[in-house]
Amino acid sequence: MSPLPSFETIRLALDGTVATITLNRPERLNAAPPAMFGEIRTALQALPGAGARALVITGEGRAFCSGADLQGRVLSGNQTRGAGAFKALTEQYGPTMLALSELPMPVICAVNGVAAGIGASLALAGDFVIASRTAYFLEAFVNIGLVPDGGATWMLPRLVGKARAMQMMMLGERIPAEQAEQWGLIYRAVDEAEFAGQVQALAQRLAAGPTLALGLIRKGVARSLQQSYAEALQMEAAHQHVAGDSADAAEGGASFLEKRKPVFKGS
Repeated sequence: MSPLPSFETIRLALDGTVATITLNRPERLNAAPPAMFGEIRTALQALPGAGARALVITGEGRAFCSGADLQGRVLSGNQTRGAGAFKALTEQYGPTMLALSELPMPVICAVNGVAAGIGASLALAGDFVIASRTAYFLEAFVNIGLVPDGGATWMLPRLVGKARAMQMMMLGERIPAEQAEQWGLIYRAVDEAEFAGQVQALAQRLAAGPTLALGLIRKGVARSLQQSYAEALQMEAAHQHVAGDSADAAEGGASFLEKRKPVFKGS
C-alpha cells in the first residue's frame, strides 16, 4: 500500500479501508481557498493505491465548509476578481469536483455544520449525504451578486427539481438539514449525538461491499443523467460485463447458493 500524503488545509486518514478527508480550517469555518481543493484532488488520487474502499468527507469544528475563501480581491471591488474566480474554478475547484465524481468508490459527505457556496456543492456531491440536524445548506452566491458554481446549476435541478433549485439559487436562503431530507436533497438528517456513529456505520458497510460494482454504479448513474434510455441500457450491459467477471461477483454467487453472507474483497 502507498503511504498517505500530508497536507496544510485538509487531513487525510485511513481506518482499515475507510478513508476520511477532513477540511481543516476551523478558524475560518473551513472556507476553501483554491489550494484546499488542489489538496483534496491530490488526496483523491492517493486513495486507490492506499487500499481505500470508501471515502468520508467532513469538516473540522462547527462547519462543513462555509464556501470559497472570499478574502482579498473577490470582495475588494477590484475589477480583476471575475478573472480570478474563473481561473480558480477552471484550475482547482472544477477539476476537483470532476475528480470526485470519477472516484471508483462510494463517497459519504458528513455535513456537521454549514455547507455554503462551493461547500454546498462539495457536500451534495456525495453518494450519501448525512447531515447533523444543526447543519444547513446555503446557495449564498446571489447574496453577493455572484452565480452558483462547483456544479450547483447541474446538480440541484437533478436532485430537487427546477422549482426548488431556483428557490435555493435565486433567493439565497438557508435550507435546514431536516428540510433537505424532506426534499430528497440529502440521504438523512440525524441528531448530533448519533451523527458520527451513523456515518461510520454506513462507511464500514460500503467499504465491505463489492467495490468494483459500487464504483460502476457511481459511474453509471453519473453518465445516465446525460444519456438516452437506449444508451443507458447499453452502458449497463457493458458495466455488468465488467462486474460479472469480478471476484466479488463470483463470491456473491457462491454465497447465495451456499446461503451465507458474502465476503467481498473489493476486486
